Amino acid sequence: MTKSTSPTLEDVARLAGVSTASISRALNEPGKVAKGTRQRIEDAIETLGYTPHFGGRVLASKRTNTVGAIIPSMANAMFANGLQAFQEELAQEGVTLLVATTGFDPDQEFQQIKSLVGQGADGLLLIGNARPEATWSFIDKRDVPHVVSWCSTTRPGQLHVGFDNAKAAGDAARQALALGHRRVAMISGITEGNDRAQARRDGVIAAVAAYGQGARLTHVVQAPYLLDDGAAALGEIMAQAEKPTVVLCANDALAAGAMLKARELGLSLPEDLSFVGFDDVGLARVVTPQLATVSVPQIEIGRRAAQLLLGRLKGQDDLVSTTLETEFIHRASLCAPRDA
Repeated sequence: MTKSTSPTLEDVARLAGVSTASISRALNEPGKVAKGTRQRIEDAIETLGYTPHFGGRVLASKRTNTVGAIIPSMANAMFANGLQAFQEELAQEGVTLLVATTGFDPDQEFQQIKSLVGQGADGLLLIGNARPEATWSFIDKRDVPHVVSWCSTTRPGQLHVGFDNAKAAGDAARQALALGHRRVAMISGITEGNDRAQARRDGVIAAVAAYGQGARLTHVVQAPYLLDDGAAALGEIMAQAEKPTVVLCANDALAAGAMLKARELGLSLPEDLSFVGFDDVGLARVVTPQLATVSVPQIEIGRRAAQLLLGRLKGQDDLVSTTLETEFIHRASLCAPRDA
């Protein structure tokens, strides 16, 4: 019986008409290989069914060319959009992305971080700053390169890319107040262990308090970032004696769920009750009426975060954190109240 053998690097080199060094460069640093040459190599690899063996390279360089991203949830389209951009930027440098989710559980995040670092991830993408000291200590002791995203600050000497959650939420509140709304309710995300949710809540509270002219928060209800929870939160709000004229929601899914509940209660939207979301995911444009919301630069955050992390892995010392701007998108779910 003839023993089958796997295709080798030399086999690929012969078929592609290049040197083995060119193939190694194409696999490890694809951006440094001409597009035509890279395509011939990729075609040869596909034809032969060649699988690169990275063990030797890992031992020699102490790098795995993998990066870990730990996100709260795959159910949130905002994280998915940013993560896609993050991965595309990494792929241009031949870096593979490993993804883990936490369910907004700090203990689960710690386990995922330890697992990814244990598997040899060269660096990490983290969401937000709020995590136990034990987690930060683990990262610091092992000097794990990382970038914190979706926020506008982080620890001294560390890198972040994101936006000012408090300012963005406060701006949304001021948009509603400027139209004449004075009875304002908010459906917040769960703030415990979530600095982004806490910042959005605090931004709304501060904006309403500073506005004067009789403006007040009638209710602040916390809920997980899901449709059904938005509906339940609105039911709780509307069961109280004082009714708001506008509901500010910490993300678009909460707003969409709350809008469905409002219709179940027989309310006309936005005449009886206006709604504002946060994130500007695709859902905001398909609900009726279309959702006024805060547009977050999800793709740019993912792209910039990848660039910063790749820079850290290359040892660059001139890297600068980035705070991006958000934009309020005025759509039909927000109008002046009847009594304005």
